[in-house]
Amino acid sequence: MKIELEGSLLKMIPENDREKTELNQMWTLIIGCVSEGKKLVPVGQYLPGVKEEAVFNIE
Repeated sequence: MKIELEGSLLKMIPENDREKTELNQMWTLIIGCVSEGKKLVPVGQYLPGVKEEAVFNIE
């Protein structure tokens, strides 16, 4: 997955079919959060080279 940051815009560009499917699932989930007044909240820390995953909770 290619990720680009342009100002306040975050672009996620899938690079294979699996990533396209996963991005579509995430998109659907996030759209549901907006309509229900929920938000994504970071959990813990993302530390490149130490912890290679970014985790979020839906509140």
